[in-house]
Amino acid sequence: MTPPLQKLEKIGKKVIHYPEDKVSVVSVKDWFRSLSQDPKQDLINYLTSLFPILGWITRYNLGWLTGDVIAGLTVGMVLVPQSMSYAQIATLPAEYGLYSSFVGVLIYCFFATSKDVSIGPVAVMSLTVSQIIAHVDKAHPGQWEGPQIATTVAFICGFIVLAIGLLRLGWIVEFIPAPAVSGFMTGSAINIVAGQVPGLMGISGFNTRGATYQVIINTLKGLPRTKMDAAFGLTGLTCLYLVRGVCDYLGKRFPHRARLFFFISVFRNAFVLVVLTIASWLYCRHRLVKGKYPIKILQNVPRGFQHLGQPHIDPELVGALGAELPVATIILLLEHIAISKSFGRVNNYKINPNQELIAIGVTNTIGTLFGAYPATGSFSRSALKSKSGVRTPAAGLITAVVVIVALYGLTPAFFWIPTAGLSAVVIHAVADLVASPAQVYSYWRVSPVEFVIWLAAVLVTVFSTIENGIYTSIAASFALLLVRIARPRGHFLGKVTLRSEASEKSRDSRDVYVPLQPPSGVMNPHLKVDPPAPGVIVYRFEESYLYPNSSLINSAIVDYVKEHTRRGKNMGAVKLSDRPWNDPGPGRGKTAEPEDDSSKPLLHAIVLDFSGVSHIDTTGVQALIDTRNEVERWADRQVEFHFATILSPWIRRALVAGGFGTGAPASSLPREIAPVVPYHGGYGETPTTVRDPEAAPVTPPIESRQRSSIDSSRSDATLAPIVPEDTPFFHFDLAEAVRAAEIGLLQTSSRETVDEPKKSNV
Repeated sequence: MTPPLQKLEKIGKKVIHYPEDKVSVVSVKDWFRSLSQDPKQDLINYLTSLFPILGWITRYNLGWLTGDVIAGLTVGMVLVPQSMSYAQIATLPAEYGLYSSFVGVLIYCFFATSKDVSIGPVAVMSLTVSQIIAHVDKAHPGQWEGPQIATTVAFICGFIVLAIGLLRLGWIVEFIPAPAVSGFMTGSAINIVAGQVPGLMGISGFNTRGATYQVIINTLKGLPRTKMDAAFGLTGLTCLYLVRGVCDYLGKRFPHRARLFFFISVFRNAFVLVVLTIASWLYCRHRLVKGKYPIKILQNVPRGFQHLGQPHIDPELVGALGAELPVATIILLLEHIAISKSFGRVNNYKINPNQELIAIGVTNTIGTLFGAYPATGSFSRSALKSKSGVRTPAAGLITAVVVIVALYGLTPAFFWIPTAGLSAVVIHAVADLVASPAQVYSYWRVSPVEFVIWLAAVLVTVFSTIENGIYTSIAASFALLLVRIARPRGHFLGKVTLRSEASEKSRDSRDVYVPLQPPSGVMNPHLKVDPPAPGVIVYRFEESYLYPNSSLINSAIVDYVKEHTRRGKNMGAVKLSDRPWNDPGPGRGKTAEPEDDSSKPLLHAIVLDFSGVSHIDTTGVQALIDTRNEVERWADRQVEFHFATILSPWIRRALVAGGFGTGAPASSLPREIAPVVPYHGGYGETPTTVRDPEAAPVTPPIESRQRSSIDSSRSDATLAPIVPEDTPFFHFDLAEAVRAAEIGLLQTSSRETVDEPKKSNV
């Protein structure tokens, strides 16, 4: 490097306060290297991961085929009546439910990482689509038809979810906890059941998709208007529950025939609808009066795919849907991920959330070519698919065949299906989504706060809308997360010695550090905890050290220091005019400090347990610097800061940048690492990193280095310290950190004892 460049480099380092003593820390280059060792191979792996079918299709065998055929046929028998029922919830013709069903089960198998999930119309999404259609039609009366609105929602939401999956952003789903999902699912199920009861009873004349409590009140008022539809609806619903109950009982009574009774129970939807359809045909075929039948029936269902082709996406319609798209997207991805994870846990395999988002994204975008409306994972059909013995996602192809047969061969029979029977199918399927009392009680036992979130989601959904219920649960969950980060638990620690009395000859013991005030219900309340040596404070916090909580931790440590240690300088002898404006001195005013108590020790060292810290940011480092400045002003001396169990190289790098870990003298330590407004000149200026030649560096004694630098084996059969030697105040574990601080305290005390006679002689 030429001299001019060296001079420029020297000037640049001086401007940025580049440290003269280089400490080994992780670099940005290391971070980039950790992202990818072989970018080309990573790209190939990424592209092949988009099609999980390539990983198992070459191993497909006859045994898998048998299980897939049984499961595919079983799900198909349930999917056909359910899809038409859910299309009615979405205020769409029945055939659109069949379109969504066909595309969902067909496309999903090529992208799936779950063998159990069945894609298609679901109750909650259908209800959301109906509310979106009603919202758009109210704002723009008659401008767009319901199917076009539903198809546009499927295209936009599918594209958004597909983008999230391709960009590998599926982790955002983890921000919504299980109680929040269960809460709005339970509220939505109650809403759907309440909305289907009027159809079950043949009651009309009011909006069945409004707030749940209003629907319930209007239904009760409309009971005198009950029609003959109730005979079909109530009979169908009773039969559905009766068949399931009898089959469950017989399956437990005769375990060797449990599988037979299971499949009998599975076909109850199709069986009940067939019986109700025959009864409807017998009752209605000769009772057509003025173009109307005595009960409401499904009537014409077009044969085949009538709306196959490029979807018409109107930009003006997309603008009108803008406010409704977030909730539809959340339901689309949230319900599916929750279901796929659940069945992955039950059946001992792990799903890829990003790939699952890609699967439902592709399903919904391609589905618009068939006229489908939004589809996602169905809990009831997925459970059925799992119990039927499905072996691979290829079972969806068999289910697609069943839907095709229904579309092209059974549509004339669909004419006579009573809509009250479809309402019975919906109520029977959706009622299982309501959380059981045992499940709700488990939320209360695990986390009462999350139980409140669950309850709020249910109540808001019931008394308002699904959209508000989802937003309430998500907002409450985010608020709880932020509160937990901003108000972390922290404890000042003491020592407990554990002894093993396995044999009388050898008694092993070890020291553990626990809160000085053991938390109730966790530890023995009669346990005796020994505090650390006088002048040493040990603190552990249970969160990352970030900007929301750094000020709280700073206040906790500083307040504890002022309460349990004495001031290094006697302020009683300082004149009032020489004191800072905010320091009234001992015994003056409400904010005055207590009189100097000689029984309290002088602060020597603070040991921070970082075992619960996974991240630290700039504000956190600045808060630690502020803590150091405040306690050193209080002690009127330099205070050692020891750190134990630093798990991240980036935490080490950040602490070194703040002047911690190296034992540098106070004159070379920065007073600010993150100044909002740079302060030039005067006491508040950030000093440079040039060492003061007259200042003695604070380094741990030889004994401390030997104790804190634990040797470990290396690959070359030599010994090396676990923690690098250039940061002697960073320790491998808490016991070593406290031991180093106590040894330093003893040596400092011995030096002060030796220096005291010299001062008195002077």
